[in-house]
Amino acid sequence: MSARLRLVHTTGFTYSAPVASSFNEARITPRSDSRQSVVVDHVDTAPGARQFRYTDYWGTVVTVFDLHSPHERLEVIGTAVVETEDETRGEETASVDWVQLRHGSVVDEYDEMLRPTVYTPHSAELADFARDAAVGLRPSAAVESVVGRVYEAMTYERGTTEVHSTAGDAWHHRKGVCQDYAHITLAMLRSLGIPSRYVSGYLHPHGNAGIGEAVDGESHAWIEVWTGGWWGIDPTNNKFIDDHHVTVGTGRDYADVTPIKGIYTGSGHSELDVSVRITRLA
Repeated sequence: MSARLRLVHTTGFTYSAPVASSFNEARITPRSDSRQSVVVDHVDTAPGARQFRYTDYWGTVVTVFDLHSPHERLEVIGTAVVETEDETRGEETASVDWVQLRHGSVVDEYDEMLRPTVYTPHSAELADFARDAAVGLRPSAAVESVVGRVYEAMTYERGTTEVHSTAGDAWHHRKGVCQDYAHITLAMLRSLGIPSRYVSGYLHPHGNAGIGEAVDGESHAWIEVWTGGWWGIDPTNNKFIDDHHVTVGTGRDYADVTPIKGIYTGSGHSELDVSVRITRLA
């Protein structure tokens, strides 16, 4: 299946006192790759600011801007039209066995996607769970088994965790959101020696949405794994990646692909509001 989607991602910061200046980075621009193509995209800010772009170490497009006049609210609006397809898994993604996966050349090449991180620390409990799920399976099938068991064990519930919660925190509650599902699965798969990376993006929530119908979408997170080739799977929904998924960037965990981050000069605090609107154009 394929689709053409328009996305409007709006992030607002309302400050309790005027902010004198701020420096910001936005990672909200979809990427072009073998599964999706960006037709048009732009990032706007209010107040307006001079921008420049670069591609970071992980291959994510970053829009950088700074403000040097007092303001009480900042809005960042990312708009894009993207053509997407269901992901096609080649035969190579099921070709690697455990011996090949643990070969020195593979470990060296994908070392950064095998190490524990702040969000995905090593946990004996998570490693045992993953090992039980993978018994007797080849790496690619083990990924599907781990994802399926995480999906069964977890309950999707907002408010149980927060943005800085680790995989262990969410697993303790057996509750969380897409970020938690991704971090838990990453920690498990890395414990098995399967290179795995965090994916940030968007998800159209309705499979049968009408053409031209704008709906509330979601900022979303899933994972990609290497088992002879990279391929994606969505632990929150226990499904392969399809034309409803729009990829923004990949990294070791959420910290590498935080949508908006920055610093500001001022004495007040800020309140955050976020909305994502997605329209199927074709």
